[in-house]
Amino acid sequence: MKKVHFKIIIIITTMALMSCGGEKKKEIASSDSSVEESSKLLIEKPQLTFGFIKLTDMAPLAIAKEKGFFEDEGLFVSVEAQSNWKNVLDRVIDGQLDGSHMLAGQPIAAGAGFGRQAELVTPFSMDLNGNGITVSNDVWSKMKPNVPVGEDGKPIHPISATALKPVIDSYKDEGKAFKMGMVFPVSTHNYEIRYWLAAAGINPGMYSKENIQGQIDAEVLLSVTPPPQMPATLEAGTIYGYCVGEPWNQQAVFKGIGVPVTTNYDIWKNNPEKVFVMTKKFIEKYPNTAVAVTKALIRAGKWLDAPGNRKEAVKILSMPGYVGADEVVLANSMTGTFEFEKGDKREMPDFNVFYRYDATYPFYSDGIWFLTQMRRWGQIPESKPVEWYEKTIKDIYRPDIWKKAANLLVSEGHLEASELPETDGYKPATTDFIDGKKFDAKDPIGYINSFNIGNKESEEGVSNIE
Repeated sequence: MKKVHFKIIIIITTMALMSCGGEKKKEIASSDSSVEESSKLLIEKPQLTFGFIKLTDMAPLAIAKEKGFFEDEGLFVSVEAQSNWKNVLDRVIDGQLDGSHMLAGQPIAAGAGFGRQAELVTPFSMDLNGNGITVSNDVWSKMKPNVPVGEDGKPIHPISATALKPVIDSYKDEGKAFKMGMVFPVSTHNYEIRYWLAAAGINPGMYSKENIQGQIDAEVLLSVTPPPQMPATLEAGTIYGYCVGEPWNQQAVFKGIGVPVTTNYDIWKNNPEKVFVMTKKFIEKYPNTAVAVTKALIRAGKWLDAPGNRKEAVKILSMPGYVGADEVVLANSMTGTFEFEKGDKREMPDFNVFYRYDATYPFYSDGIWFLTQMRRWGQIPESKPVEWYEKTIKDIYRPDIWKKAANLLVSEGHLEASELPETDGYKPATTDFIDGKKFDAKDPIGYINSFNIGNKESEEGVSNIE
């Protein structure tokens, strides 16, 4: 009997000790997760549908989904390829999409008075650089004699549009218009190809209230072609060159139908490219969801720029549900190289940047650059005072949402506090442009007036065209 009692005492004591140990483990686990739990947001709208165009710079969306960053935030996201940029804009405004990969100029134009108007916001910049200008083989054969070469016999980059000017003149002498493509009137591509041409004294044409084609006095006729259709349109001879994002410049090389002559890194070093856009109504109705989306996208940007991850990113982007291009084509630019002429592959580690150089932060100064180009080329037809530029962009670019998201990621251990920029939203003035012009976002009128081609602003706010 004593033995039985003794065994019962041992069992009870053991169970008590195990229970205490279990409670201790629970306390430790609770302590470890307390920071993470405290940063979890109450998600108002967990089921989301986002849009994108088949370009490599949609990568943050693909990575946030495939690596589980959306799910970590309690978000269940579908991503859908869209046919063109107008469709993207319309579907976000109409509420068919909760948000989308979008041209940086689209939300800005929507709030500044050009094209369809709406209150759109961006809390997240998707990437830097990533575009190129490609010409047909025939045009390149005529340009090439005008391009300086190095000791290795290869063209010296960046290649100025001065090498293209004699070709354009020869077309004019033959009574033919020189036609080039870009992806949308308010795309970075439109402003970049215009900048490149105008820097060489070639007029790319002006817009007006009456002429929204942007071809007034144009020496080169620019027209819209959706990105995936660029190589086929070039091959058909409908256009003689284009400005587009990847992989559609490298696709021209791969197919042997064209030669990229410059990249937008050479036109404007580390320029902003795409943004993620939602409506103002969405972020006001679902503020926590907007922050959670931004958190996931920041993590995706960081993952993309971490050493060793680009090859996996290429495999993901090559999937039919994303970009759907051949891995070899995607890898040409996504893994730190860029091919110009066939076989002329060069190191370009910053061709696609998703996180470095504060790439994800929506700087006011980036947005103001787009406003200056809209004014320069007449898309904004009336003269604007200097304060209009800042007021307009602060309604559209929302670094406050980015900061909330980033600070939560710091508290969760996904970011270091040192990774967050200390900024008033304005980058320092820069001359990192192909023509060496100085851009100071706090002096947009001075910048507009520094160009030989385009609208001019007077101190009294009266404009004229040169």
